[in-house]
Amino acid sequence: MPELRVGERRLVVEPASNLLDALHGGGIAVPYSCRAGSCHACLVRCVRGEPLDAKPDALDESRREQGWRLACQCRVVDDLQIEVFDPLRDGLPARIDSCTWLSAQVLRLRLLPQQALRYRAGQHLVLWSESGVARPYSLASLPGEDPWLEFHLDCRLSGAFSDAARQFKPGDSVRLGELRGGALHYDADWQTRPLWLLAAGTGLAPLYAVLREALRQDHRGAIRVIHLAHDRTEHYLADALAALAASHAQLQIELLSAAELPAALAELRLVSRQTLALLCGHPDSVETFARRLYLAGLPRSQVFADVFLPHAR
Repeated sequence: MPELRVGERRLVVEPASNLLDALHGGGIAVPYSCRAGSCHACLVRCVRGEPLDAKPDALDESRREQGWRLACQCRVVDDLQIEVFDPLRDGLPARIDSCTWLSAQVLRLRLLPQQALRYRAGQHLVLWSESGVARPYSLASLPGEDPWLEFHLDCRLSGAFSDAARQFKPGDSVRLGELRGGALHYDADWQTRPLWLLAAGTGLAPLYAVLREALRQDHRGAIRVIHLAHDRTEHYLADALAALAASHAQLQIELLSAAELPAALAELRLVSRQTLALLCGHPDSVETFARRLYLAGLPRSQVFADVFLPHAR
């Protein structure tokens, strides 16, 4: 049977065992969130040997050449030696600039990285707390304009990272892991097309960045933003969105509670077949948005979606 080596530890595992499961079964704590190859919290580096990788395209070529793999997508078929991701060694240091509660449940975290980070609106990063807890979060900041990296953390439910984040203070250190592209972005070729941004909860974070990017690039088409929240108190960017709408005539903002959503979606009508829609939030909400857009006649090729998966416990 294959031998799995991690530092000085040697584990004998069943052939074709999932690498993440094998590590956890051997008492080696590797963080994870989605188990779908999206969050990149379970990065490990292959030192010797090669696992069977179900998603080789999930990492870019340079990372793969360095030996990095996603443990959740790999199976151990032969002897394998790995190193787990060490945030102190492999992560980018950052300092917390501010932690502000935008609502009773949403914490705005602004970080100053030790070195400049190149990113685009709509991407997300894996954040590591000092205690070694990791979780991917979307960037709400605008590259080239905001001096910090901004994240909106949903702390409504208990989770390893959100619980740690409640104790964060300005000046505390965190580490930045893998930067991911995601499906959400703004393309300059979209400048004259109607743009719909539909968000649930803190799914608004990356769409807020995309919205600001579109406005920075002088988007001329109509922009419609719909934000779904559990209740009215959780429209945590209501003032910021209203300020943008006041200075951009093409921007329409709709703030909906869960009770108001069905009626509002039933009234959605396409004004143009050229409309583009960007969706983000919990999988159930994104599916609800996508289904209604499809029924309204919007081609699936014009819908871009990113889902926020539930916290791993």
